[in-house]
Amino acid sequence: MTFRSKSVLAAIGLIGLMALPTTASALDDAQKQEFGAFIREYLLANPEIIEEMQTALEARKQDEQAQVAQAAITSNRDAIFHDANDMIIGNPDGDVSIVEFFDYNCGYCKRAMADMTGIVEQDPNVRFVLKEFPILGPDSLAAHRVSMAFRKLMPEKYGEFHLELLGGSVHATEAHAIDIATSLGADEARLREAMKDPSVDASIKQAYTLANDLGISGTPSYVVGDEAVFGAMGADVLLSKIANVRACNSATC
Repeated sequence: MTFRSKSVLAAIGLIGLMALPTTASALDDAQKQEFGAFIREYLLANPEIIEEMQTALEARKQDEQAQVAQAAITSNRDAIFHDANDMIIGNPDGDVSIVEFFDYNCGYCKRAMADMTGIVEQDPNVRFVLKEFPILGPDSLAAHRVSMAFRKLMPEKYGEFHLELLGGSVHATEAHAIDIATSLGADEARLREAMKDPSVDASIKQAYTLANDLGISGTPSYVVGDEAVFGAMGADVLLSKIANVRACNSATC
């Protein structure tokens, strides 16, 4: 807010204190209309104040969101970073972990896949955790069930499966996911049986619960150190936060 805006607003407040009753309920209708008209006229003449107020509100919301996410990370660290049902890309013993919540039908996730592959190629000490989070309808849910069953049967080929399903242009469905799985050597009958394992739906349910606690409502979203990162912010942002975790044990130093 500019000095001029602050000064004018201060003057308005002073006028209000001097000339008006102490509570709005004590104003008569004429006073309310006169004061309301004065405020409206001022804001119309200085609309940048509305923008400044909106910016301040968004900043406050972001701060509150970050505080909620930090508390959730502290309370659910093992479930977020060390769930045995999650797949790890990169170095399983890496000194910094990134957790990605993704959906196989998320266009932003498809574009952000290059961020993941670039990070693990550039930094051999990063542990990239994939949190399956199907939120884009029944096809996504079915494709993720295939994915999780395939990982249980053939974990050594899960990376290939993941890159092909997420990186392809075909809409992810159960049938398409099974086609990829069988092309990589999975037995379809065993795969379909593994999809019925109660742990598959239990893992997906846990991802929903964690996302809710973290304030995550879209994909891709990430957890790095003590911070949630919402949206496809790019590899540079994630690499910067990785460096911060190593430097000061926090995503933001």
